[in-house]
Amino acid sequence: MPRFYIETDLTVDVNIQLTETVFHHWVKVLRAQVGDKATLFNGQGGEYDAELIEVSKKSASVQITTFNPDNRTPTFTALLGQVMSKGDRMDYAIQKAIELGVSEIQLLTSERCEMRLKYDRDQKKIDHWQGIAIAACEQCGMNIVPKIQAPQSLQEWLKSDLPESRLVLAPNKENLNPLENISRDIVLLIGPEGGLSEQEIVDANDHGFKNWCIGERILRTETAPIVALSILNHIIVK
Repeated sequence: MPRFYIETDLTVDVNIQLTETVFHHWVKVLRAQVGDKATLFNGQGGEYDAELIEVSKKSASVQITTFNPDNRTPTFTALLGQVMSKGDRMDYAIQKAIELGVSEIQLLTSERCEMRLKYDRDQKKIDHWQGIAIAACEQCGMNIVPKIQAPQSLQEWLKSDLPESRLVLAPNKENLNPLENISRDIVLLIGPEGGLSEQEIVDANDHGFKNWCIGERILRTETAPIVALSILNHIIVK
């Protein structure tokens, strides 16, 4: 069945009217008809089976039939601190990080960050990225939608209250295993396309971040979170 995020309260055995967004996608684009079924979720936990019971030219109603409490989230929580990049690369990084179960994304600026949002564009761009997150949840089955947090400078963010296990993708000169004894509450820092500066890495280390070098090849900023989160999903078992 198709899955849709809907911003409304959901309760079993209650009839609701579809929001404009879901109505357009399901009824107008996918041409759903009375009797068709879909899965709805509102980001508050779990998902609901719904049956289309009434369709008019500009609206439609469904009956909520059953509830499934499974959120399909990983057994760990991961906050991704991602320095922003331009164009589709940022969209891609957010989409794939969501599919791999990240719990929250903090947008960051840094010395080599190639993107600087202007004040009048900030909210529009953040809303766009939040939409990317919602669409990724619709696709992958996760029912808790991660929040995309407004941009913050790396230096300011490092001083905030962050999870216990702190990892930064950077050269690991000490050749230590930063994943040894890692907890299930993780923060992962990914630099921009040009990488974090040496001073920024030192600053991260001073705030408890351990350098994590993944192989000998240099990963693109949109590839790095995918590889890192895939490894974390693999090593942190139930």
